[in-house]
Amino acid sequence: MSANLSANLSVKSTKLIEELWQIPALDQHAHNLLKPEALARYPYSAFFSVSGQSDRFATETLFYRRSIRDIAELLDCSPTEQAILARRENLGLESLSELCFSKANLEAVFLDDGFLTNEILPVEWHKKILPAYRVLRLEKLAETLIPQALSFDKFLEEFRSAIDPPPPGVVAFKSIAAYRSGLKIEPVPKQEAASSFYVIKKTLAEQPLYLRDKFLIDFLVLQGLEIAAKHKIPVQFHTGFGDRDLDLRLASPLHLRPILEDSRYRQAPIVLLHGSYPFSREASYLASAYERVYLDFGLAVPFLSVSGMRSTLAMLLEVAPIAKIMYSSDAHLIPELYYLAAKWGRSVLAGVLEQAVCDGDLTAGEVETVAIAILRDNARSLYSLAFEF
Repeated sequence: MSANLSANLSVKSTKLIEELWQIPALDQHAHNLLKPEALARYPYSAFFSVSGQSDRFATETLFYRRSIRDIAELLDCSPTEQAILARRENLGLESLSELCFSKANLEAVFLDDGFLTNEILPVEWHKKILPAYRVLRLEKLAETLIPQALSFDKFLEEFRSAIDPPPPGVVAFKSIAAYRSGLKIEPVPKQEAASSFYVIKKTLAEQPLYLRDKFLIDFLVLQGLEIAAKHKIPVQFHTGFGDRDLDLRLASPLHLRPILEDSRYRQAPIVLLHGSYPFSREASYLASAYERVYLDFGLAVPFLSVSGMRSTLAMLLEVAPIAKIMYSSDAHLIPELYYLAAKWGRSVLAGVLEQAVCDGDLTAGEVETVAIAILRDNARSLYSLAFEF
């Protein structure tokens, strides 16, 4: 590539990034922020690790090093963790959150509030800053109901009634089966699910229940899909990489094929989260092959390197329809992650779309429409039954 051509592309990409900042994004999958008292229990570097762990290598990722500079620029302080922590303390959580959400230019956010439920701020707190809606985590609902249920039939009745109809403010269901028992979700006879329930009841201790039983999880996820199909609301699935208790071999979205082929769930849109990284090409294929499969690229953006973010989004666009790809942040626990995802989501999208124009896949006139669709309008369309615009 000649120096002049490279310079011209750089100028065009910069201009496009500036234009994309003018488009409010709809963050279709994220998590609640930590309560201030809970925040003190976590080292800052842990928030920049996919596994959520803080060890001697936590500050050695490209994401951490890049993010420290980005956050320091946002907070107008020196690019060191110590300076950032001091600035955060001076601002306070609410002012910091207002700054990050404002700079991220978000239209609304959909929050999965099933993560660290005892340590996070409620959805209502977030509504003070921007429109916020719930994503209901099916496994967390089950963990809440099992300890107090005296029989499996009573538990199943309460589980179904809690989601049929979906509670007010809930725009989607979500499953983290990928973390617990894998995405090879299979039909389970009711009596086998009941047997698992009673085994769990016998072994319950004082600590919170962490549901891992495959028979019961598979049974409940299919119950959730049945109800989602009835109400035509999306079901989000964690796919691809995540915390280290996840078996990556079982997190490929290809395991979901039997569900996608089952006509009983045809009215329930399926959203494959996190770009399914490193199974991004597989996710792109599924979105092209199945009408009700959608994709987002949160977590992959911003946690990967810049090259990794760019290649992941490019792989999603290789064969998936543009109308199936949505922005999200998968931001969690600290507000800075919302800003970082918004910044790099727009930057990476601009770069990928510019390359698509160079390759002849898109015309320059199509870029703005595609960008608006991915950042906002595709999610608006998908969640239109549950979310008023």
